[in-house]
Amino acid sequence: MLPLIAILLIAVVFAALSVGQFPIGPTQVLSLFWSALAGTPPSLSDTAASLFWQVRVPRVFCALLVGCALAAAGASLQSVFRNPLAAPDLLGVSAGAALGAVIGIFLEWGPLAIQLAAFGGGLGAVALVMLVGRWLPIHDRSLGLVLSGIAVGSMLGALVALVKTLADPYRQLPAITFWLMGSFGSVTLNDLRMLAIGLVLSVAPLIVLRWRADALVLSDDEIRSIGIDAVRLRLLLIACATLAAALTVAAAGIIGWIGLVVPHAARLLVGARFSRLLPVAMLIGGLLMLFIDTLARSLTAAEVPPGVLTALIGGPVLFALMVRGGRR
Repeated sequence: MLPLIAILLIAVVFAALSVGQFPIGPTQVLSLFWSALAGTPPSLSDTAASLFWQVRVPRVFCALLVGCALAAAGASLQSVFRNPLAAPDLLGVSAGAALGAVIGIFLEWGPLAIQLAAFGGGLGAVALVMLVGRWLPIHDRSLGLVLSGIAVGSMLGALVALVKTLADPYRQLPAITFWLMGSFGSVTLNDLRMLAIGLVLSVAPLIVLRWRADALVLSDDEIRSIGIDAVRLRLLLIACATLAAALTVAAAGIIGWIGLVVPHAARLLVGARFSRLLPVAMLIGGLLMLFIDTLARSLTAAEVPPGVLTALIGGPVLFALMVRGGRR
């Protein structure tokens, strides 16, 4: 299953690099990559080659990385909290990261400071959700976690609206509004490089610890009996998932549903073991996000925000998964 998804992902990458207002054939894409590796002049004109390397390549690979990171974050949070509804957007991570990044844009900070603010906001939101979820007098902890995530996300959304009200309507507000809808249109090679470095630091521990994370289906006493510190493992997975989600918010804005729907689809293919689930979910997440972004810039002359398409596609897909799960 994993090799088939990887082959399909490579095919979609080449298709995304070829599609656009200035179409480039697959053979020309291969020629451009080969000329870059060999150090020879490109087969296209300087303008077309510059457009390919400076615009299309950063956008395509940023969408790929964002999809992989959101799927990894969603799968990790669902495994840690033992809750199939746990996701960066439902647990307040996206709203907290959005608040931190919006404040950074409002205060005119640099890109690195905005990413750090997004990470701090996402981590603070998760901590608040966990605190409120434990405080609620509800026996079902999963339900308490979801309810507290909805409440905290609503409050953080109100604070984001407050910052938008205070922002400069001609200079800051358009940037904040456009960013909140999600977009890969302004991604540069430098942004892609920073995102890749951050995601390596956040997703690599999830990949390394995925075998230990399989033990989270056991009770804390059973986990402790096999020599694993359950509390430390959960905190590390939450921190890495939060960092990955916060980096995607800082790079491309709020893009929902990927972290919620993709892990469910991966479970249907490979089961619930986290060690198998994580790599498959990452590949499917990157594939879906890349397909949605390619569709968003190809449907109309005016680009459709990818966050809109993920909501339009993710809602029916989640409903279909719930119906299938209920029948089974």
